[in-house]
Amino acid sequence: MTTTYAQQRRYFGRFDQLLDEAAHGSTWLRQPAIAALVGDSLRHFDGKAYQLHCYCIMPNHVHLVVSLAYNAPLLVETLQRIKGYTALQANKLLGRTGQFWQRETYDHIVRSGEEMQRIIAYVLNNPVKAGLVDTWEQWPHTYWAEP
Repeated sequence: MTTTYAQQRRYFGRFDQLLDEAAHGSTWLRQPAIAALVGDSLRHFDGKAYQLHCYCIMPNHVHLVVSLAYNAPLLVETLQRIKGYTALQANKLLGRTGQFWQRETYDHIVRSGEEMQRIIAYVLNNPVKAGLVDTWEQWPHTYWAEP
């Protein structure tokens, strides 16, 4: 059975809503030291593996918008490096062991400048949509590389 683009959007829209409500999963990213660790790691690869446009670190998930650099490693490889390093360091800070990140990620190819603007606005406004702040600028774990 083939799923349509509209079905995928509905599915991921509902999934994103559950994440925003922090009803599922651990909320370790709510801790400032853990969020800072992840943000530092995302910025570390800016200009190396990718051009970082924006990110938003929510209590239980992360949104990231990048453009891959020429001859860069595959995105999945870079994300594995980020997730591996941050999991190890976060677990040390938390005094725990075990899985920190979910194994899978959701990625989407951006096909136009208009779509890029829409996605960046979505990412930046994620904490507003989740009811955590009134404006995206108030969320301490949001980054935007203004054009």
